[in-house]
Amino acid sequence: MSPEHTPFQQVLNAYQAAVRAKDVEAFLAIYSDDLQVFDMWGAWSLRGIDAWRRMATEWFASLGSDYVVVEAEEVASSADAGLAVGHALLRYTAYSADGRRLRSLDNRITVAMRRAGETWRIFHEHTSAPIGHETTKAVLQRDGGE
Repeated sequence: MSPEHTPFQQVLNAYQAAVRAKDVEAFLAIYSDDLQVFDMWGAWSLRGIDAWRRMATEWFASLGSDYVVVEAEEVASSADAGLAVGHALLRYTAYSADGRRLRSLDNRITVAMRRAGETWRIFHEHTSAPIGHETTKAVLQRDGGE
């Protein structure tokens, strides 16, 4: 299976499109109802699709007329007939409505997916960033600058 046709890459493509469109329903469509998320923002853990819906609704609404483009690097995954895991480095870049770059941050993502018929859905997601030893703050830029 070519990398662009793996279950993880298909889910990642849908994730990128949903975030760019700020489409909560498209975003949620890639997740299982029994989802468990270890998100690096705010809550220690989010359990279930309703908690994830609240997060996505608040996130997309907070953008106003701005939008976010998600780019993925170092995408890797493994799958069998019913389960798949994937990981990548993601860059989230916010743009103004007129296309002006505003800010960006990087994070790491690992997901576990299961097949539901012909569809793959994420049932566990974990995002993180390294912590600087001197500052004990999250390092949100891979290249060291913003």
